Amino acid sequence: MATGTSTNWAAPTETEWLLHTAGLRGDVEAQLRVLAREEELYIGAPKAEADARPDLVTWRSYRDPSGWQCKPVLTRGMLPPWHPDWVFHGVSLKWIADFGWRDPNQLLAVNAGTPAQVFLPATPDHRAVWRRIHEETERPDGGRLIALRHGALHGPLAYGLACGAHLSVGNGVPWNEVGTAYRDYTEERTLLSDLWGITEPSGWKRQLDALLDARNSPADADFVLRVREELRAGLGEPPPAELWRETAAGHAQDIGAGHDTVKDIEDLVRRVIRYEARFRADGLLPPDGRVTTTAAYDYGRAVSLARWGLSARLCTPHEAEQAIVYAGALSKSAHRSWEDFSAAYTLGRVLRFDKESYGRFYQQNVVAHRLLTENEASPWRNIPWR
Repeated sequence: MATGTSTNWAAPTETEWLLHTAGLRGDVEAQLRVLAREEELYIGAPKAEADARPDLVTWRSYRDPSGWQCKPVLTRGMLPPWHPDWVFHGVSLKWIADFGWRDPNQLLAVNAGTPAQVFLPATPDHRAVWRRIHEETERPDGGRLIALRHGALHGPLAYGLACGAHLSVGNGVPWNEVGTAYRDYTEERTLLSDLWGITEPSGWKRQLDALLDARNSPADADFVLRVREELRAGLGEPPPAELWRETAAGHAQDIGAGHDTVKDIEDLVRRVIRYEARFRADGLLPPDGRVTTTAAYDYGRAVSLARWGLSARLCTPHEAEQAIVYAGALSKSAHRSWEDFSAAYTLGRVLRFDKESYGRFYQQNVVAHRLLTENEASPWRNIPWR
């Protein structure tokens, strides 16, 4: 597989359009600022090589038709189609500037062969400029809604991908891609191993099945939410907080829970009440809204785990797409709207990680919720829930 060029000009993101238009103006500094803003530029590698030396990036040169020796990189929208034996390292403009360029006459070739191509001389003086611009350029810390023009935009696959959009926004990757890379290949493998215990396809499948069965998250949250729904159905109105807490604790005792577990259930009811109040204040729930299940958190992560597994070469595109479509169907059956799904996803996440600090795990979801519910380009504004 050729790693120096891409013919995928049907799929630009904003990055590629900015490179293209800056090139038409001859504005090299603008092109450098676009590249400096990117968290990752991509260098291709044989999978076997990356697996054997995950700490090493071997950056091969190629000779272009004019005879120049070039070092190739690609931006996100120019990555070639997924291939089982080829993967991509993610690097920054600073990493490129600091690379040991032995020949000062070599060029940096960005997206060679496309209208977004940029050829830059890589002398020490030029690379000093790259470093300066990288230092001066502010890079977004997640919170970006990105789409690929060639990605799924309608239909069951797009629907499923939209259910994983919280993490896509948080990680600053296109929400609608099932392809070559989610992020850097080696980083993907490391994170899957460290955070999920996944090192091989069978481990990926086990974790995916647990998510699709809504078995990954602790069951206590859905237990107390079901108790509230049962009380609401019987009373014909929302139950008082004390009744909800006492009933949940009583049910837990009835099924054999110990003293400490009963206390945890009571505390969980109080935490849900406080989180839902904050959700209403921040617009994640309407004034009279409530969360009925946190299944969305497992289903949304199943979409992302399918994409991570594909990026890490632990599954095939067909397997990933099947899982994503299924996660979308499960989400549709468990929730009433995109807004309902989002509040449920957020509650599942913060109950597990936030500890009522309203910190990173909470704020990332507030940003994603607002982008996905308000931005005209959001899949949630263009794909009907039903």
